[in-house]
Amino acid sequence: MIKTVQRFFEARPESVGQARDFVSTTLTGWGWAERHDDIRLCVSELATNALVHGTVADHGFLVRLNAEDGVVRLEVHDSRRRRPEPRQTAATDLSGRGLVLVAALADGWGVQDRSPLGKIVWSCFKIA
Repeated sequence: MIKTVQRFFEARPESVGQARDFVSTTLTGWGWAERHDDIRLCVSELATNALVHGTVADHGFLVRLNAEDGVVRLEVHDSRRRRPEPRQTAATDLSGRGLVLVAALADGWGVQDRSPLGKIVWSCFKIA
């Protein structure tokens, strides 16, 4: 059975926490406690990236969750085409580790263009 849910968030700092809560509530409702913390951390990182780097003025971002055949796909849609890249950071850097964390926690991740503008940053999580 395919399950899909999505929600739009405004371009405000508090939207990152709201996105985490949305993901938590959805996964709990689906009865998928496994990998909950990994997915929640990844949505936090991807939503923060969308808010800071991916939205044009007055545009928010969309979070979509899709569950099918034991895999949860998390997508964060934003309004800029600029593709994110994992960065090498120094131990003293206060930011820049988001995509490194996503790559470490997810079973796969990537970026695709979105029509008519923007991009989708996605990550997948296998659920046993």
